[in-house]
Amino acid sequence: MLNFKILDTEVQNFIQEHLGHNLAELSLKASPFEGIKTAELMNQIQAKLKCKKKLPKWYKTVQIFYPNKLNIEQSSSEATAHYKNKLIGGDSLVDITGGFGVDSYYFSKKIKRIIHCEIDGGLSQIASHNFKNFKAKNIETVAKDGILYLRDSMHHYDWIYIDPSRRDEAKNKRFFIEDCHPNVAQHLNLFFKRSDNILIKLSPMLDIKAALRELPNTKEVHVVAVKNEVKELLFILEKGFLKEVSIKAINLNTLQPNFKFKFSEENRADITYQNALKYLYEPNLALLKSGAFKTIASRFDIEKLGPHTHLYTSIKRIENFPGNTYCVDEILPYKKANIKKRLKGIKANLKTRNYPKTVAQIKKDLNTIDGGNQYIFFTSSESEKQVLLCSKLNQIA
Repeated sequence: MLNFKILDTEVQNFIQEHLGHNLAELSLKASPFEGIKTAELMNQIQAKLKCKKKLPKWYKTVQIFYPNKLNIEQSSSEATAHYKNKLIGGDSLVDITGGFGVDSYYFSKKIKRIIHCEIDGGLSQIASHNFKNFKAKNIETVAKDGILYLRDSMHHYDWIYIDPSRRDEAKNKRFFIEDCHPNVAQHLNLFFKRSDNILIKLSPMLDIKAALRELPNTKEVHVVAVKNEVKELLFILEKGFLKEVSIKAINLNTLQPNFKFKFSEENRADITYQNALKYLYEPNLALLKSGAFKTIASRFDIEKLGPHTHLYTSIKRIENFPGNTYCVDEILPYKKANIKKRLKGIKANLKTRNYPKTVAQIKKDLNTIDGGNQYIFFTSSESEKQVLLCSKLNQIA
């Protein structure tokens, strides 16, 4: 049972006042409120702090009831939920793994009727309370397994949304489709019986091509990053769709252009390989995850450093590249003694691409200092290992 005494004004004030306090010390003190345990107060404080950057609307709104912090970690961010809002339409949507309700809330701004299914009764209650607090009157909460809800339903919905749980019973992270709950690949017939359009959120660790083999009728895959950190893979399935899948690389909260391609274009792209020239291009992580390694070179008419080195180069500067652009100031041939003499103790930002040593190992070898305006790439071109001393010309953001 949820303890709704937590929503009393004095308790809410206490939570707000202690957000910046030493939580280890606070956890050792007795609760100042009758009927509320210290552990309950700590949970509200810790969960609210988790929302500060990820879910600012929830953080700033009064009278929000927070679940445990793991539920916050597993929920979509506001940025990604708002993006998903743009992908759907129609009058009805069933969110069969509703959780804390972030995605359902943003879907409700676009769709007339939302059914939020959540098997955990307490979490369903929390989501219901918060929806009412946000005056989201078009969301119906159902404390039930979403798969069972669809089996029992006689309705046809415009969309079904699934964000499978990626934790096992021991709370360990999982990312393969068959290890998640529900296993979406096993229930596609049920999903398409109840809707023609399916949106599935999967782990950014998942191999896209492997997932496509398990998810026929996929129309689009969206690789969604926030400030160059890949957060979600979104698979849009359409009943009866048999054409080629479109892949989109998205980098939210930046000025980066989106990038769209198909694997057939990637397979037939004819590119050349070249040692570093005047300008160096580092694709953003959404683009790298998408697998458009040759397409990006073909589209922008630039050259790749090597078949397995995902850095690109040109003599003339390319505008609006979806990633970072650098000016190559100096190229050091790979001779250990010379590199050590030239770079030992230098202040710079080190990066590796297709190189046998990690950044940590290189830092230890050279005793370098992080920071400054110089970027040093330890990499392999088509013919040899190279060290590229660069200055950045633009930012990911």
